[in-house]
Amino acid sequence: MTVEKNAVATVAGLMAISARTAPKAKGQDEILIAVLTAAQQKKLSRAMTEYGTKNGLGFFLRDAQNVAASDACIVIGARGNAFVGINCGACGYPTCTAFAKASRAAKKRTTPFAGPNCAVRMADLGIAVGSAAKTAQIHNVDNRIMYTAGSVALDLGFLGKECTVAYAIPLSASGKNIFFDRESHK
Repeated sequence: MTVEKNAVATVAGLMAISARTAPKAKGQDEILIAVLTAAQQKKLSRAMTEYGTKNGLGFFLRDAQNVAASDACIVIGARGNAFVGINCGACGYPTCTAFAKASRAAKKRTTPFAGPNCAVRMADLGIAVGSAAKTAQIHNVDNRIMYTAGSVALDLGFLGKECTVAYAIPLSASGKNIFFDRESHK
């Protein structure tokens, strides 16, 4: 392992701290975090390639290459079905009780993310992901927030069964940012 790869691994840990300590609604922490092992990262890249090929989604193939070439990868998700209890209606249901009932009735996930999701928990997730990306930027580690890798990480169970939405942030420290000037896959 090079000095740079060791440093990137340290930054991934710092990003996990940033996500964990990011502000959350009513002080309730429903955020799930995993810093992937090298084996998990390879498994994620392969699964993204399979998903992209099977579904004709070239951007999954492009992102899979980035995950494979990255020095580390962190996945941050949320228990989106854990409602806050304020009856705000942002989830599309008039009350948190109605949301909870719909959430329990939801069948097997057929889309990249499971739903319905509490809008407040999704805001918490966005703040946590943003805080983590900010930490990478502060330490000059190239990164990219990826819906693609997060959705496949859900399929692989990297954040457990309770996770409904996740984003992945692959990290790289090289002479050229691998997340820009990327080849387009159609």
